[in-house]
Amino acid sequence: MQTLDRDELTVHIEAPPTTVYRLVSDVTRMPEFSPEIRRCVWLDGADQPAVGARFRATNQLPRRPPWQNTPIVIAADPGREFAISRTEPFAGTLVWRYRLEPEGVGTRLTESYEVTRPITRIGWFIIGTLFGGKDRRSDLHRGMQETLRTITAVAEKETAEQ
Repeated sequence: MQTLDRDELTVHIEAPPTTVYRLVSDVTRMPEFSPEIRRCVWLDGADQPAVGARFRATNQLPRRPPWQNTPIVIAADPGREFAISRTEPFAGTLVWRYRLEPEGVGTRLTESYEVTRPITRIGWFIIGTLFGGKDRRSDLHRGMQETLRTITAVAEKETAEQ
């Protein structure tokens, strides 16, 4: 059976933390950055990141059915940190976090996840069978690499255009 606990990746971005934070905390833009996220919409009248705000995310792996989840914002500290917690039936709870630190004229951005409630045996069966996730840890790691590459490109382009 697969296991999942935590992972993180860090990049340097030639853009100020305020620019990078604006990108990572705008969940409606996450489909631009993440290879698994297809759509995110704020719920309950929320229209920006704030602790307690919820949104609906639609995820999808290639050639697999989409699934939805409803994360909640647990940290929204402009220029420093943005984090969400998402719980799914049988799939445990994952906390996704973006930590930002000034680094020269740019930003050191760390994306991470941590499993705070484990995925059940039934959850692993569903992930492996229905969604084809034979190595979910590697899938998530590759997804973080792509997400950070894209955020870097967008943030640096926006900064250069200012």
